Amino acid sequence: MRRVLVSFQSSILRLSRSTSEERLCLSGRSYLDFQRGCASESARRSLAEVLVGTETERRSLAALCCGRAAVYALLLLLTAHCSLLTAFGQPGSPQMNSPLYGAAPATGQVSTGLPKALKNVGIDQRLNEQIPLDAVFKDEQGRDVRFGQFFKGKPVVLSLVYYTCPMLCNQVLNGMMGSFRQVSFNIGEQFDVVTVSFDPSETPDLAAAKKSTYVKAYNRPGAEANWHFLTGDEANIRRLTEAVGFRYYWDEQTKQFAHASAIMILTPEGKLARYFYGIEYPPRDLRLALVEASQNKIGTPVDALMLYCYHYDPATGKYGAIVMNIVRLAGGVTLFLIVGMLLVLRKRGGRRSGSNERVGDVNPAQ
Repeated sequence: MRRVLVSFQSSILRLSRSTSEERLCLSGRSYLDFQRGCASESARRSLAEVLVGTETERRSLAALCCGRAAVYALLLLLTAHCSLLTAFGQPGSPQMNSPLYGAAPATGQVSTGLPKALKNVGIDQRLNEQIPLDAVFKDEQGRDVRFGQFFKGKPVVLSLVYYTCPMLCNQVLNGMMGSFRQVSFNIGEQFDVVTVSFDPSETPDLAAAKKSTYVKAYNRPGAEANWHFLTGDEANIRRLTEAVGFRYYWDEQTKQFAHASAIMILTPEGKLARYFYGIEYPPRDLRLALVEASQNKIGTPVDALMLYCYHYDPATGKYGAIVMNIVRLAGGVTLFLIVGMLLVLRKRGGRRSGSNERVGDVNPAQ
């Protein structure tokens, strides 16, 4: 403490015959000692005398303190921004690559490792293709219905299953129902659902029993009238499955259908918009697909922002982050924060300058 006092007193003695720049430097040191709480009472009075100096020096001292805080804030924001870019720049998880999904395999004698029953099984994406709206099926009551009557200005979720399937088809329906329950959109309000059996031997009674199970599990109003379970003949089933690229095979040995699993999102005009593979469908991806298929007629501004940052990848059937769009968005937010911080610091600097002027007017009188 004694060293601090001696150093401070010598600085004050030099201050009277120093130039304006030297006085500014010494006053800055005194101010820092004052902030650390190690300045004596005489040092406080000497600092007050310095503050009585010219208006230019007082403003310079305030600018020195505010400038230091601005530099720290700027460095902090830049560090956070670089961390964000590094996080989004990391390679993602391995993408799905299966011969059952996506585009047709390359020509040539390439072994896929699939058993004979699965060689003609898969799903070929037909994005933006029109499905046959004039195809005729039977609903749960056995009435003839045209496929186009289920398109009423809303997106439609389409699933192809058969109701006596021992395992996979039930998993598809369970995955759909689970995703539907996790999104805020409701069947019948923002979208409709159509489930079609590709087994021509199945009856409307089977469809009605399956519908009762899943409508009850969904447990929201509107599902009874807007989640449709259909059956049909061979010709109309073929028209629909070929239009959506769904390839399946009847295995005579096991008396079962070999098929892949996926759901399709259709536009209100009956065009194929999105495919989701497997038996689990992320609620976020389902919601974004419905918003896109509706041409942003449903959803919120947050959904529009999400679609700016995420893009559907047909190869994986999932939505992935668009790194450059995220970088642009993060850069804009960072710039906004920096400008806001500088404005706040400038305003505080003006207040401190006015406060220092009042201190200088009071101390000489004392």
